[in-house]
Amino acid sequence: MNKILVTVVLGAAATAAVLIAAQPAQAAQGQTAAPAAQGPVIKDPAEYNAYMGAIQQKDPAAQISGLEAFITQYPNSQMKLAVLQTLMQDYQQTNNAAKTVETAQKLVAADPNNVRAMALLAYIDRQKAQSGDPQATQLLADAKKYGQMGLDAMPKFTKPDGTSDADFTKMKGEMTAIFDAAVGIADLTAKDYPGARTDLRVAADATPTDFSVVYPLALAYAGPTPADPNVPPDPLNAIWFAARSSVIAPTPQYQQQIEKYAKSLYVKYHCGDDGWTDVLAQAKASPAEPANFAIKPCPTPAEQAHNMVTATAPEKMDFATWEFVLSNGKQEDQDAVWNAIKGKPVQMNGVVITAAPEEIDIAGSSDDIDAKKADIKLMFEEKLPAKLIPKEGASFDFEGEPSAYTPSPFMMTMTNGKVLKAATPTPAKKAPVHKKPAAQ
Repeated sequence: MNKILVTVVLGAAATAAVLIAAQPAQAAQGQTAAPAAQGPVIKDPAEYNAYMGAIQQKDPAAQISGLEAFITQYPNSQMKLAVLQTLMQDYQQTNNAAKTVETAQKLVAADPNNVRAMALLAYIDRQKAQSGDPQATQLLADAKKYGQMGLDAMPKFTKPDGTSDADFTKMKGEMTAIFDAAVGIADLTAKDYPGARTDLRVAADATPTDFSVVYPLALAYAGPTPADPNVPPDPLNAIWFAARSSVIAPTPQYQQQIEKYAKSLYVKYHCGDDGWTDVLAQAKASPAEPANFAIKPCPTPAEQAHNMVTATAPEKMDFATWEFVLSNGKQEDQDAVWNAIKGKPVQMNGVVITAAPEEIDIAGSSDDIDAKKADIKLMFEEKLPAKLIPKEGASFDFEGEPSAYTPSPFMMTMTNGKVLKAATPTPAKKAPVHKKPAAQ
């Protein structure tokens, strides 16, 4: 779930197809195709008759045949854009995907501002790439190209004749979502997480039930794996859109897998699964992220330290807990622990890092034992006989009196050191509360 997924199950609605097929056949920028609305555009009677004979065909196949013949005979006709626009629609209606794309490409080449053709191409290329096409890399590059061209051309797109203001606003929103989705998916695949977040958010807000956009947006907000400090995650948005993705997932298997992924993001951020069912219920109830959506993050190290001091008397804490509080706690919590243990004999077990007759550097907490790093300096009033000096790496029992400490890097100095022969408790094991919380 953490890796970038190019292949996802697409939603059932072919947005671009519906968008283009629903519109009258027109040339770019709202130019009407029919000569009656153009005035005396075609001066050559033969050209005029050829055009009218083709455009007036009611059967799409017959119209395609006539218009293809017309554009072949009159490649520089003033009606070229109108003809290509009509052909693109006719090929869509007859489910000829290859010719639809080919005609759309010709239309974009003839008119770089034709947003309808670019919307179709951006959508189809993205759809094929996300469906696992072997040419996915090139398809995504093309989808991004047409998506960016479309975004650049949208300010120049004028309202087609006969279109209401409301329908025109809706049309522009749908096209913008198509373009942003194409750019965003390409950016995500290229590991441009900031770019993917920006573009996919526009697309997801416009089409909140489109799994092929919402789930990639969740991955974009979650950021790279392993984590990259230069691209910090956006955990709240990642959790929300992952939860929404599980709700709109197209199959039960996807639903279960993505819900598990969304919950893992939640637990990592919240340090517990309490409240998860409420978040999932919100995602099921609302397609849009609530304006006040919030999740309490993990306690800070200082908050964890305070909770430890509140829950357990310092004398009953293990060494790892002392170390955590003295390293991370607020001054009053550090003082509460230190004043309770300073100068009092402590018996414990540790691992020798370095040893000398006057002092032994010891790893006392399991974290530092694993890291082979000293966190205790045990001082002796008299030099140890050679036979009592433990070997480096050995586990041994000792006694000492805490006399000083430095919080970072942590080091506790113990005086009046003694090497004990009798077995004493082993070092404290790591506990979840002692771990550094996940980066926010």
